[in-house]
Order: sequence, then structure tokens, then C-alpha cells
Amino acid sequence: MNAKYQRLNESILDRLREIVGQDNVFTSAENREKYSHDEVTEVHFEPEAVVKVCKAEEVCRIMKLAQQTGFPVTPRGAGQGLSGGCVPAMGGVILSLEKMNSIIEIDQENLMVTVEPGVITGELHRAVEALGLFYPPDPASLDSCSIGGNIAENAGGPRAVKYGITRHYVCGLEAVLPSGELVRMGGKLVKDVTGYDLMHLIIGSEGTLAVVTKIILRLIPLPKHRVDMLVPFKDFMSATKAVADIIKNRIVPTALEFMGKDSILAVEKLSEKDVPFHEAEAHLLITLDGNNKKAIDEDYERVGELCMENGAIDVLVADNPQLRDKLWGARRLIIEALKHLSPEHVMDTQDLCVPRASIPRLLKEIRAIADRHDMNIVCFGHAGDGNVHVNVIKDMPDAKWFAQKDKVAGEMYKAALALDGAITGEHGIGLTRKKYLPLAVGAVQVDLMRRVKEAFDPAYILNPGKIFEQ
Repeated sequence: MNAKYQRLNESILDRLREIVGQDNVFTSAENREKYSHDEVTEVHFEPEAVVKVCKAEEVCRIMKLAQQTGFPVTPRGAGQGLSGGCVPAMGGVILSLEKMNSIIEIDQENLMVTVEPGVITGELHRAVEALGLFYPPDPASLDSCSIGGNIAENAGGPRAVKYGITRHYVCGLEAVLPSGELVRMGGKLVKDVTGYDLMHLIIGSEGTLAVVTKIILRLIPLPKHRVDMLVPFKDFMSATKAVADIIKNRIVPTALEFMGKDSILAVEKLSEKDVPFHEAEAHLLITLDGNNKKAIDEDYERVGELCMENGAIDVLVADNPQLRDKLWGARRLIIEALKHLSPEHVMDTQDLCVPRASIPRLLKEIRAIADRHDMNIVCFGHAGDGNVHVNVIKDMPDAKWFAQKDKVAGEMYKAALALDGAITGEHGIGLTRKKYLPLAVGAVQVDLMRRVKEAFDPAYILNPGKIFEQ
């Protein structure tokens, strides 16, 4: 633990128990280990205690105590992140929001929903869709990630190409500052330009500026019609040309995903179920939705034609829920399946983002990097918004792996930046990418970010060690 922070002693632990109750403070080795990592396999930092809160008042009191005594606090939702963002790098307290998991209100008159941060994203989807409403952001881990975590990372997902990302649906936040003060920003408002937009500064700040305790989200009517298509190709180049042609024809799919043969075979191996056209080198998974069935039918016919003109092997239309669930189930299982390609279930996951027309060039550069370093690299992702998930599989001895993986990551980041891209599209900086932040945005922006952090949290007690070096 960093020497600048106070270790938890029995006096502090007793005060934490007074705030949340004896049963919500955990100090056993078993409980602490569960909260020592997220989905980044190799990043482990144990907290000194795990504290589960049930209401905003408890968060306020804990943050005031942290200010008074000097121990660090790391907020945590469901622990599904891919950057080490909710890992307690400096020890101290894990502040778990998993018990704050209520859908407080679905306001059908204003098309708004008010939730606590621990609500699982998929559960929110099902609750509003039962009423004919729609919350579009859909991270791949939607049945295990929480809305609070989505806010922290400004999560996206396959539907971002048409509907946007988490930020576009947040209308109001209640949050606790590092000082322990409770603030409320926005509300059930379509418009609000009252001063600086601090609410959207907190969104995507990875839990380093405030602890979000309540969220108001915008909803839209649930589209009445939907079509899903799986389109296999003989190679990635043909698939990416088809993507370019779809966009050029002014068709904006709900989702436009790409997957390689290696991804599909990994899913089949893990699930022990066949995926259609598994012999194809590349696949596009395309969704169209809307309220005008005739227009959707015309669009999917045109999309099919464009794919065939670019060398598609076939076009499979999922016209029933069972087939649709099978296709999307395979897509959402890819990360877990790729981990199982490693004897130790270890891989280094990146999520580069480039202008979507530059995906073929990025994939070519990644293949060259893989060949140059003799690494097994598997790519898939969101073709519709240029977000490529790059997975470096650990199938080699430790010495070679640790010598190579950071070098490979650095070369991939430089390749993305050379194409006017970004080093992360939706997974965040966290611990794993912070040394590359100056490369991505430059010293001036890093300094501005640091000054924002210090304005909110001058003592660096909230999620310290993330985004940039202290």
C-alpha cells in the first residue's frame, strides 16, 4: 500500500461497522480475494476491507470518514470491467454498490427510468421492454454488468452504431463527492444548460471523481420490428468492404458486428454447440429494427444484396427468437471462449477504435504485429462504429509472455493512433492503459485531466492509481 494512505485499523473498522452494520463489513481473506480483481485476469490487488452500502447516506459518511482518516476508497459495481478500473490499487476499502440494486421508478409519462447503480443492465432491459419501452445500450456482459459500472466506463455495445452509448441516455445523477457531499445533477429534463456540464464529466470518469448513487435514464419506445442476419465471407477484406457499402447506402443498422473464424470455433468449443457457417473466415452479424416493417424489409433485402455483391457466401436471416438468441448468444460468449484457448485462461484484451473505414488497415497492422512477435491474436468487434476488440491469447511460457505482451500492446496502440483512432473505445483506461494515456492524448490534456481530478479529489482518496500516475 502507498505510504501516503492510512491503513485500516480496528478503530476505523469499528466506525465503518457503525455506518453500514456489522454484516456489511468483510475482512476475511476469502471475501477480500473476491474483490481483488475484475475481468483482467492478471491484475490483483486485495482491499483491506469490503464495505457493502445500501443507501447514499452511508456513502456520504464513509467518504467523510476517509477524508478525516486518509484511507483510500475504490467504488465497485459488478466487477465486470476490462481495465482494472475497480481494483483497489492502493488497498483500503472496496465500496461495493451491489446492494443498491432497485429500479426505483419507470416513468411512462416522461419516458424516464430511475435506478440505483447496482441494477444489472439486462434486468433493466427486461423491465422496461415489458412495458413497450427501450433502453438501447447493451454491453456484451449485459446480464452480469451493472448500470453504475456502465456509467463509470461510459459503456457502449453492439447497438451503439444506431443508438449511441450510455452517455446519450443519462439525464440525471445523484452522486457523492470525495468530500462526502451529496450532489444532484440534471433530472427528468430533455434540456438543461445550467452551467458547466459536470454530470457528463462524471460519466466515463471510471469512479475517480464521485460515487454515483442514483441515475435517471432516458427511454425510447421499443421498436416494433426487428431482423437479424448472419452473413459469412471468405475473408475479412470482403466483409469490411460490405460494411463500407452498407454505410455508403445510407443504411444505419442497429448493430453491425464482425467475427473471425477463430472466434466462432472458440465459441463452439466452449459451448459444445454448432454455429452456422463456422467454416467461413469472417462473419457479419447485422440487426435492423424500426416501426415500419416495409422499410425494414427493404433495408434487409438491400443489405443482403450488398453483402452478396462483396462476396458473401450466403445470408442467413434469423426470423424467429430461437435463432436470433442462438446467434447473439454466440457473439456474447466470445470473450469467455477466447480465454479458454489459453491453458491458463489468460489473455490480454484491448479495444482499439478507429474510423470505421480504417478497420481493414488496422486488422492488417495487427496481423503484422502478431506475425512479428509470434503471438496468437484474435480480433472481433463492432464494425459499425470502428471498435475492434483485440485479444492476445497466452499460450506460451510466462517469461516470453511478460516480455512480449506490453510491447505488442504498445505497437497496437501506435497503429490505431496512426489511423486517427483511440487506444480504448469502451473499456476505459483504468490501471492497464494508464501509461499509454500521454501517447494517446498528449501532455496538455493529461495535465487538464489531472487538474480536474484534483478539483474533485485533492487528497486522491477516491479510486487512486487509475487513469494516470499520481
